[in-house]
Amino acid sequence: MKIKKTSYNRREFVKKSSYAVAGTSLIHPASYAYTNTFNTSSNHLKVGLIGCGGRGTGAAAQAMSAGKDIKLTAMADVFEDRLESSYSELLKISSNQVKVEKKNKFIGFDAYQKVLASDVDVIILTTPPAFRPAQFKAAIEAGKHVFCEKPMAVDAPGVRSILESAKKAKAKNLNVVAGFTYRFGWGNRAIFDKINTGAIGNIRSVTTFRYGGELWYKERQPNWTDMTYQMRNWYYYNWLSGDFIVEQAVHSLDLMSWAMGDVIPVSAVGTGGRQKRTDPKYGNIYDHFSVEFTYPNGAKGYHFTRQQADTDTRNSVDVFGTRGIAEIHPGRKYEIRGEENWAYNEEENNMYQTQHDELFHAIHKGETINHGEQMAHSSMLAIWARMAAYSGKDISWDEALSSNISLGPDNDAYDWNLKWPSPSIAVPGKTKVL
Repeated sequence: MKIKKTSYNRREFVKKSSYAVAGTSLIHPASYAYTNTFNTSSNHLKVGLIGCGGRGTGAAAQAMSAGKDIKLTAMADVFEDRLESSYSELLKISSNQVKVEKKNKFIGFDAYQKVLASDVDVIILTTPPAFRPAQFKAAIEAGKHVFCEKPMAVDAPGVRSILESAKKAKAKNLNVVAGFTYRFGWGNRAIFDKINTGAIGNIRSVTTFRYGGELWYKERQPNWTDMTYQMRNWYYYNWLSGDFIVEQAVHSLDLMSWAMGDVIPVSAVGTGGRQKRTDPKYGNIYDHFSVEFTYPNGAKGYHFTRQQADTDTRNSVDVFGTRGIAEIHPGRKYEIRGEENWAYNEEENNMYQTQHDELFHAIHKGETINHGEQMAHSSMLAIWARMAAYSGKDISWDEALSSNISLGPDNDAYDWNLKWPSPSIAVPGKTKVL
């Protein structure tokens, strides 16, 4: 069966994408920068970086690549060594755009507040997920445009906070761009536009896989408190990361949602556990999940994810419709088979860069992008999936979103000597999530 090669235009990706600037046909990213039509107190946009790990460093570099008039002027992290390492790397990348004076390097749990008070225009929010709801709220209240890395929260109270802050951002005409990177890929935009406009008919099911291996680990040092140790290894503690289905596999659930037109499912049931991640150094997160979602029209969404060393990897989305099947392997394959056969074989982009190109283009033009509600809902899909697997219960959307169970301490309690109990590992049938 011959596959038709697409002639889809990149302008149309952006124009039709749910992540496009409302009512605007954007031009090629290479033409975004240097228009200088934004309204600030200087002739350049000032950026503050909150969270100076690898993702934060990369995001700051991409922000500066979006325009020569974009300057990094403030940085914050809880660890000084992370901040200084990030600062050194960014100087190597673009020394003429890194303008962070010593007085604007802030350390500590309250460092983000000092960045917000330092006259920046745009915030890059790349701290561990547990901190994002409070920091996003503070950024919006301070009137800042925000790039917010995914996920946006680790529990339902955090998601509700994000939703409330997103409404305030909309009222203030502030730009909020989410770190759901795949929504910025040209190949993804092409095929999901085909799916969402009926190329494969009515969607009956979506299956997503995100299989991977192990990640980093920081050995405990003699001078570390329990809080320091957990913060250095934040990925392995669900109160900080949300568990890996929330921190990483949320991308797959966001793609599932995109395929379904961002309609919210009505129920979720699933399972998960620890087979290889049994060492205490892995905190209290699982190493595999499988979850079924049911949509209002009876369609099903299936998500399978694992992180286990020496296993095969996979990152795919298969969408089954009444007129055909769409197969997506991000960055490698975008194909439709059925009544209409189609494949995307054109140029791919750097999705990470495009996020910032579109954000700063909107700011320069005085336009507004607000991903707030969608980014909160996609984050909640992953949190909901974790709740279903942890509890072994069939849980509705309303039940999940209404949960008042918070995973971590109150924000005001953050302290290096905080006696936070060693988190327990969830046991289905016993662990309470509602």
